[in-house]
Amino acid sequence: MERVGDDMIFEEILSRLPAKVVCRFKCVSKQWCYELSIPKFVFIHARRVGNSIQKKLLSLKENSIVVDDIVADNLEEDTSETVTFPYDVEPSFLSIIGSFNGLILLCIKRSYNELVLWNPTTRRFKLISDDYFSRYFGRHNDTGGMYFDEHNDLKVLHINCYWDVVTARVYSRHNDSWRKLNFLNGTQLGSNFYSWSSGIYSDKKIYFMVSNYWIPPGERNILVFDSILVKDIF
Repeated sequence: MERVGDDMIFEEILSRLPAKVVCRFKCVSKQWCYELSIPKFVFIHARRVGNSIQKKLLSLKENSIVVDDIVADNLEEDTSETVTFPYDVEPSFLSIIGSFNGLILLCIKRSYNELVLWNPTTRRFKLISDDYFSRYFGRHNDTGGMYFDEHNDLKVLHINCYWDVVTARVYSRHNDSWRKLNFLNGTQLGSNFYSWSSGIYSDKKIYFMVSNYWIPPGERNILVFDSILVKDIF
């Protein structure tokens, strides 16, 4: 009988399992823990989980964070699970900026702001904010999204709109650093009259709904951030 290779085990078998099961297999050995944590496996697993018919709904309650199962677009009964955030902070001080392949991008709103990448399933997290985020986070003025670039590096897009200026920055998990982009410079979409939605990722693009409820009322725009066009910035 031909021996099954490691690539087949990790990339074709274990990558199809739910995240909680994958976490249990990390206890098999140090080698398995390493193989199941490298960016290549995380990328393959995230892609396959993203195509699954089973999704998760995370809700910030007044005093708790609850995760429910969604199967075939229907909320499953009796599946609610309370999860613990890695910081001692009330859910009311949290704002969800976006989600992508099981990762949640959150802002902790305190005397200073902190951006956190958090995986509620594995309980792993990473602080990614820098000195730029020392000001208050605005629900209508700050937004963002996430994507994988051509090198399978996770990128975090953050957009701030304030006093007619749109500031876009991208974080690289591989380099653990931020870079500023030229995105929508010179437009009026940075005005306080406009409200931005969270980013929705589809086909290597992040979509935003930008609405104006003031002058002129009822104006709505769909803006697209094309991640393929953003290259060689790090």
